[in-house]
Amino acid sequence: MRTSSTIRTGRTVKRTTRAAATLAVAALTLSLTACGGDDDNGGGDNGDKGGGTKAPASSVTLPKLDGESLEVAAVWTGTEQKNFKQVLSEFEKRTGAKVTFVPAQDPIINFLGSKIAGGAPPDVAMLPQPGAIKQAVDKGWAKPLGAEATKELGENYSPGWQDIGKVGGKQYGVYYKAANKSLIWYNAKVFENAGAAEPKTWDELLNTAQMVYDSGVTPFSVGGADGWTLTDWFENVYLSQAGPEKYDQLAQHEIKWTDPSVKEALTTLAEIWGKKDFVAGGASGALQTEFPASVTQTFTGGDQPKAGMVYEGDFAQVNIGETKAKIGTDAKVFPFPAVGDTAPVVSGGDAAVILKDSKAAQALATWLASPDAAAIQAKLGGFLSPNKSIDSSVYPNEVQKKIADALIAAGDDFRFDMSDQAPQAFGGTPGKGEWKTLQDFLKNPKDVAGAQAKLEADAAAAYGG
Repeated sequence: MRTSSTIRTGRTVKRTTRAAATLAVAALTLSLTACGGDDDNGGGDNGDKGGGTKAPASSVTLPKLDGESLEVAAVWTGTEQKNFKQVLSEFEKRTGAKVTFVPAQDPIINFLGSKIAGGAPPDVAMLPQPGAIKQAVDKGWAKPLGAEATKELGENYSPGWQDIGKVGGKQYGVYYKAANKSLIWYNAKVFENAGAAEPKTWDELLNTAQMVYDSGVTPFSVGGADGWTLTDWFENVYLSQAGPEKYDQLAQHEIKWTDPSVKEALTTLAEIWGKKDFVAGGASGALQTEFPASVTQTFTGGDQPKAGMVYEGDFAQVNIGETKAKIGTDAKVFPFPAVGDTAPVVSGGDAAVILKDSKAAQALATWLASPDAAAIQAKLGGFLSPNKSIDSSVYPNEVQKKIADALIAAGDDFRFDMSDQAPQAFGGTPGKGEWKTLQDFLKNPKDVAGAQAKLEADAAAAYGG
């Protein structure tokens, strides 16, 4: 994983057909069900798992930057930050530049605003929302990518991933990191003890949850303290149930949050959120559980973990890697089940955006658009790249490799995280907008109409009417 003026994504939203989405889901399903066996966890060592080779040592040309210094800001912490610093370290080795990582707070636009007001902006920022890129451009902060970075991006990314980094037809963002946000991870031992199988539909998911509950384990762990996890739940249900056309319309606020399709999705969510025995700690416990803990508590505690399943993206592997569970054996995964006609394919990502234009900053953007950079972090686990030129054998386990292959195979047939397309005041700010309203809805899932009214009021203010 996040203004009152209207924020758009800076691109024409692709009207993907249901048939195309079905193909993407089918590829993902086949990939995940082919996984298993003796995989290492996502935080495993740096050996070449699966017998693969990493990307070529020098597939990208970078200038000599001896004596130059750069600052890169991102909200990443812990293992994610540590792994990204290895990518920056390699850039230093290749160019002679000095790069400093600047820890940022969420929402990053507010953090950057204070830095810019103080006359000390970072050279490059990793922005987690297309809406944030648009806002940075509108404020005059962001600088367009130069010829070398644009060329590298064009060689390594599908048009869809290039487009979501554009504003007004100009390329501003390099989507260095992606996420597959349509996955449910589960404790294999819990499923085995419950006699449960991987569900493919929402009704099957509810039945599986009941079987897990009957076996003595709470079915779901929910990281409700982080509102973005709840928006991700909603988006998967809504995309599958309402379809891609409605999803695009709601993402752009072309239909209101009081639309019957939103009522249907919230009512469906309440089938899980509204059963306190289905959520670890009940609503109050979930609202005090941050995302990392929601994952780790699913894979600790032996035969009696706090929950049997946790919904979130491929990046959950970083947190699973902090437990003793092995991905592919102890910790397994299935695609988010189909609520409507087809299962959802929701993605997210973080884009590198230049704030201080210079030869060094452009070189860093070029580096982050290269397969060389992506391969370094991919090998460390808990990372997914939309870079189609990366050799997927560098991923540290078969589960991650298959997820990555499926993302690339999907091409442009995905939907970007809806809340990340929204103005940050609505879709990406702790304690406000969609994050806060869905936290309140988790606490009181019977009040569907109240949640819709609040969502619409906040959206109308954020989108400008």
